[in-house]
Amino acid sequence: MKEEHIFAICAYKESAYLEACIQSLKRQTRKSKIILATSTPNTYIENLCSKYQIPMYVNKGEKGITQDWNFAYQCADSRYVTIAHQDDVYLPDYWEKVYNHIKRAKKPLIAFGDYGELRNKTVVTDNKLLKVKRTMLLPLRIRKFWSSKFIRRRILSFGCAICCPSVTFDKKNLPQPVFRPGFRSAEDWEAWERLSRRKGSFVYVHDVIMYHRIHEESETSIILKDNARKKEDYTMFRKFWPAPIAKMLVKLYSSSEKSNEL
Repeated sequence: MKEEHIFAICAYKESAYLEACIQSLKRQTRKSKIILATSTPNTYIENLCSKYQIPMYVNKGEKGITQDWNFAYQCADSRYVTIAHQDDVYLPDYWEKVYNHIKRAKKPLIAFGDYGELRNKTVVTDNKLLKVKRTMLLPLRIRKFWSSKFIRRRILSFGCAICCPSVTFDKKNLPQPVFRPGFRSAEDWEAWERLSRRKGSFVYVHDVIMYHRIHEESETSIILKDNARKKEDYTMFRKFWPAPIAKMLVKLYSSSEKSNEL
């Protein structure tokens, strides 16, 4: 692998927020290579890649969220890769903090951190959903629990507290592909559940290291409108709980959907 770490941006159609994402990656205090992967090549994306001298890779195979993520992952010729979501912003010390934590871990699988939200150009770092996720992840503030299958599976059994765009993957210790098709909203939760069974560490940076953008055109917002999320949430809860408990947890978990409304 030629590079230490690569940010692989997943770009789709013509996001008004793509340039802000690129600029945030260019400002990293610990430098990384940046590439861009897309299944919808267009002049807008090509011009931004040219402007910032970013290699562009076009997925000509099967299309879909997980397929596009796996394609971006495979294009990154590095040990560590972060699949950067085009609408999100990464704080300048994102990779520096993640790297410093990874180096303290035994056989890291994934590393991820706390995050804030961008709502109508306003940064939100404290709301009900963020508080719940931080509470769920409290045990991982203790380094010795990073390698505990029991701890991370108990965390995942109550929902997906890991912010997908904040995740850095250690390709040396992971299977391919990381993501499996068949999910539209819980594809990341499904991946973490599978990886949680493996020997290795879930590395947690309990600082805000990126901002996840909430807007009506995001894939998450679109999925919530067609009720697909509840079905997938039930499938995931059943991996941990019997049916009656899983149904109860889906009702509780669905209340978090309101946090995705502006």
